[in-house]
Amino acid sequence: MDASFDLDAEPAGSETSVPVHATARDVRGPSALLALDDEAPPRLIVDPPLAEPLKAGRVFIQYRTENLRVLPVFGAGALDVSPRVGHLHITVDDATWHFVDASGETVVLVGLAPGPHRVLFELADPAHRVIDSQTVRFIIPE
Repeated sequence: MDASFDLDAEPAGSETSVPVHATARDVRGPSALLALDDEAPPRLIVDPPLAEPLKAGRVFIQYRTENLRVLPVFGAGALDVSPRVGHLHITVDDATWHFVDASGETVVLVGLAPGPHRVLFELADPAHRVIDSQTVRFIIPE
């Protein structure tokens, strides 16, 4: 059976911000199957908490990375992996400890008291060295 499709057709019900003619590489970046000779520096982008859950005291924070794939891969041996891999260290309200996120998915925090809070996101390499960081500040309503 031959499969055929129209690359120029707009998908039914499509309401994305991705241009119709964007390639997979345009959207997803370079293939993870080939080593990159000259990788650009990694970058961390963190959004403010989603407004609706925050009104109910739940904190949902989305993030993304550029030039680094968030994966549960750790140790000195992973430092030479290409494309580059890493994870996040997340610290809430200047705690003396942090937790690790290696999912690349929305970070969810619940149970915080009403009032001001801050969450430090640190992009780390597989050996836990911090590459980039951002702090998100927000207020949980009474």
